[in-house]
Amino acid sequence: MNDVTPEKLVIVTGLSGAGKSYVQSTLEDLGFYAADNLPVSLIEPFLDEVVGRERKDKIAIVMDVRAHDFARTFPAYFTRVLRARAPNAILIFLDARDEVLVRRFSETRRPHPYVVDLPILDAIGAERRELIDVKAIANMVLDTSQFSVHELKAEITRRFQLPGYVMPMLVNVVTFGFKYAVPPNVDLMFDVRFLPNPHFVEGLRPKTGKDAEVVAFLESHGEYGEFLERLASFLEYVVPRYEREMKSYLTIGVGCTGGKHRSVAVGERLGTSLAESGYLVEITHRDMAR
Repeated sequence: MNDVTPEKLVIVTGLSGAGKSYVQSTLEDLGFYAADNLPVSLIEPFLDEVVGRERKDKIAIVMDVRAHDFARTFPAYFTRVLRARAPNAILIFLDARDEVLVRRFSETRRPHPYVVDLPILDAIGAERRELIDVKAIANMVLDTSQFSVHELKAEITRRFQLPGYVMPMLVNVVTFGFKYAVPPNVDLMFDVRFLPNPHFVEGLRPKTGKDAEVVAFLESHGEYGEFLERLASFLEYVVPRYEREMKSYLTIGVGCTGGKHRSVAVGERLGTSLAESGYLVEITHRDMAR
């Protein structure tokens, strides 16, 4: 049965912590039959079984350095063997900056799967060096450093969506403090430092823009409500036009001095308004806990 060829074959690999599991689940949502951590020697028997017997024609295989001798054997196998069988095969390599990977492992409290007895940065470096040749042959290298989970799924969906399937645009509202630097990759940015600052009001300093007392303080000043009305009107005009241009995700930044009071209150109000208008919304308060 070694002549059976899937209509679409996507191989997903890359650094641990870069998002392979999220890409796999997204491809499954798009109708791909997916397998995780398949050894190189089992790829063709797997295709024979799934394509030849089960008649699946969209296949995704997730592979990484956990598979024996993967980094050494896969580049030649992919270019000489797999491409001969499935000329349209696509290799996706997921990458991310070292500091982002360190943070992700810290948040999940998982050990690094490649070298568990090394400090995390050393393990990341060792895996990165091991995968140099694999990365070099990839059709698509995605740096996921700036992607949220939803943004990564939106990007994969945009590239591999099925005919007639429309992925709704994700609107990511990011609040931040200018004193901690402007976040990268922001499409629209609003500076709300002109609003009265709750930081200087006794009793409000330890609270955040999610607390009712802070919101009430802002609402007691007329420019807050007027600004929200004008901002809502502006976004009502521009956001559908970003969607019309098939943008997968739109990032809106709202900044104040410290990212704890004014930007958070405005971001919450903005995210709620956009969600009520039918958009898929994610709100991130980057500096609120500082």
